[in-house]
Amino acid sequence: MQNQAMDDIVQQALIKWPNVPHCYGWLGLDARGRWYLRDDTAQAQGRFPQSKGTLLEHTKLIAFIERNYAADAEGQWFFQNGPQRVYVELECTPWIWRIEPDLSLLSHTGRAATAGVMCLLDDEGRVYLSSDIGLGLVHSLDVAQVADAIEHGAWAVQAVCADDLPAQYGFVRSPASLDAGSPE
Repeated sequence: MQNQAMDDIVQQALIKWPNVPHCYGWLGLDARGRWYLRDDTAQAQGRFPQSKGTLLEHTKLIAFIERNYAADAEGQWFFQNGPQRVYVELECTPWIWRIEPDLSLLSHTGRAATAGVMCLLDDEGRVYLSSDIGLGLVHSLDVAQVADAIEHGAWAVQAVCADDLPAQYGFVRSPASLDAGSPE
């Protein structure tokens, strides 16, 4: 489930400081592929996404996070910040897809992916696509394009329950809840 190669400086920091404690609850990814910093105040006000925190807007910081975004063996997604692993609270899925004109996928991190033939639709009308790199939610601005693709036979539709997706596709929405000992 690893993303592309992490920055060299991150790899060097991991070697130099191998035992830095992990960080939970401080970073969130919303259903539109936006990153949120969740300080103590945001965390005290509730779980993500009900209490989102501060939208990150610094382009270089966002690019650094996205280059160093990956998943561990348990399906918990994180940003490797030098020697510290910062686990990500997911509103929906680990990937948010933008649909290219040729129906290929581009993730919120800029990573290209190839969609499978199955399009998933949940009871709230959200659209998901599985791909060669995992499951992702289709960005709300691209749902009409997916509808056209379905109409033209590019993808078949299957109804799903959104709450079943983490277990079916091997990802954890809230590593902070697992760390605290409560279920996701």
